[in-house]
Amino acid sequence: MANIKKGDLVQVIAGPTQERGGDRGKQGRVIEVLTGQDRIVVEGVNYVTKHVRVGQTQRGTKTGGIETHEAPIHVSNVALVDPKTKKPTRVGFREETVEKDGVKKTVRVRYAKKSGEKI
Repeated sequence: MANIKKGDLVQVIAGPTQERGGDRGKQGRVIEVLTGQDRIVVEGVNYVTKHVRVGQTQRGTKTGGIETHEAPIHVSNVALVDPKTKKPTRVGFREETVEKDGVKKTVRVRYAKKSGEKI
């Protein structure tokens, strides 16, 4: 089971501060998880400008130009945000028994280490 999943709220904990033009301290939702590279894409974080070649669509409208979008950031540079305190926290796993249709089942659950809150 992964520490950070798509849709989680994370905070950048490494890199230059916002006063110096960086992203440290920013919070955002995870858009995409790139498991093979240990990287994630977070909305509103690590914007890069990309030059796209100008082309035409079927209707004749122009496409391309300079676009900005989020680039991947390494998973070690972000921390999951605690749902209770809204501050970054580490992630732990614990076994919980869940009863569904009269059948008991043990399930691994993620929890925030600072508050103990289930994620």
